Amino acid sequence: MNPSATTVPHVYTLTGNLLAERTLAFPNWSPGRTQRAREETFQVGGKGINVSKMLTRLGAANTALCFTGGAPGAECESWLRARGVSFVAFDTGRPTRVGTVVRDDGATHAETTFLGPDVPASAAAVQACAAFLDQLPAGQVLAVCGSVPGWTTPAFAPLRAALARWSERGWLVADTYGAPLAELVTGRLALLKINADELRTLPGGGSSPLPRTIERVIISDGPRSVQVRDEHGAHATLIPPPIREVSATGSGDVLLACVVQAHFVRKLPLKDAVAFAIPYAAANAAHPGIAEFSDPIPTP
Repeated sequence: MNPSATTVPHVYTLTGNLLAERTLAFPNWSPGRTQRAREETFQVGGKGINVSKMLTRLGAANTALCFTGGAPGAECESWLRARGVSFVAFDTGRPTRVGTVVRDDGATHAETTFLGPDVPASAAAVQACAAFLDQLPAGQVLAVCGSVPGWTTPAFAPLRAALARWSERGWLVADTYGAPLAELVTGRLALLKINADELRTLPGGGSSPLPRTIERVIISDGPRSVQVRDEHGAHATLIPPPIREVSATGSGDVLLACVVQAHFVRKLPLKDAVAFAIPYAAANAAHPGIAEFSDPIPTP
């Protein structure tokens, strides 16, 4: 499929490992004693959710797909609803994963995230998600984001098959790692967004060219560079602007959201879409939170 088509696609993001996340901010803290936070906030984490948050900010029609369960899952759904993030949640029957972010206003300690155990979706939830994808119209964008615990188990076979079918009738985008990454790069992808460390986990250690069944590739390397290969095989290197980093968490997700919106929705060439996206990702890294920065950035 080609993003120069006249139809404007709807974007779906898939988060396989949702996170009910609390952030505790301290004037300063030190290990080994009771700490009293200055502030507590709640947010929903997971790479696909982050992408959807930024897509929503950009005004791109999108729907976040996720697996929820228990009281933490209900709190996640309420949070998404309150912020106008369109979503479809598949009840997994297991409490959603929880996590805590600890911030130190005094900068004695770097921001630290504590994550609870991964929560694989149930077989019934996976089947419901696969059936949902199969009934959607052709020509849409689906971004598979982050980790997917349970990917290699028989319970996930329906979802893996649904993604293979999607790649033949829509744009399949991958920004994942581990087992999902290893499998998805062997098939057809409209876009692979990957960082340099993840690239080195692939066969050949990243030195072998990625197959042409991966139509577009974006390789990020922190604040150093972003490598681009478009659907015509043209290569480009872009350099992010220098910033004072506050928290890099979610910056890659902001980058992906901006690229998807600019390339697949607004039909910009991939290099131009990445050039549009990089300042947003940099602004995100210069602020706490995800897709919550307030820097005025012009939209080309």
